Amino acid sequence: IIGIGMASLVAPPAAAADLAGTAQVAGKPVSQAVVWLEVDEPPAFTQPSKVVLDQRNVSFMPQVLVVRVGTTVDFPNNDKVFHNVFSFRDGKKFDLGMYPIGTSKRIVFDRPGLARIFCNIHPNMAAYVMAVDTPFYAVSNESGAFTIAGVPAGTYTYRAWRPGGQPLTGSVTVDATRRLVVQW
Repeated sequence: IIGIGMASLVAPPAAAADLAGTAQVAGKPVSQAVVWLEVDEPPAFTQPSKVVLDQRNVSFMPQVLVVRVGTTVDFPNNDKVFHNVFSFRDGKKFDLGMYPIGTSKRIVFDRPGLARIFCNIHPNMAAYVMAVDTPFYAVSNESGAFTIAGVPAGTYTYRAWRPGGQPLTGSVTVDATRRLVVQW
């Protein structure tokens, strides 16, 4: 009987759900919006796979990248010209120097924040890396849709950012049926 009483005191783990949603500007879908959920104590981070911000056709691909704090990002030059990738404001500050096609350099994004990425040689090249201290994040696709996978049920503060827009903050309760609409 004591064992039964003790077992009833243990709460079952919160069921995880995928949080689907859309990002919109004035009611129209917007791509490349970053959405993440804040957590009080993020789980330990290990980088599961290689993360790449490519340089090709005098552009960065993807233009918007979201990573977990502690992620190493590779910056390969797969273009036909030299590049000099740097970030000097906000977020992670670095300057990779000039490097030719077929080579790659790496940066660890070791603190939260937005890094604006440019090429010193090609002023039209721009990208953004948002480093977040949570495993729950996504970037919206061309139709504005995003999915944050495996979120434990509960109420969270969400944050959202997009190129050219102001950061947003709100609250969302995650369950199996909830959708999040982020509106600028």
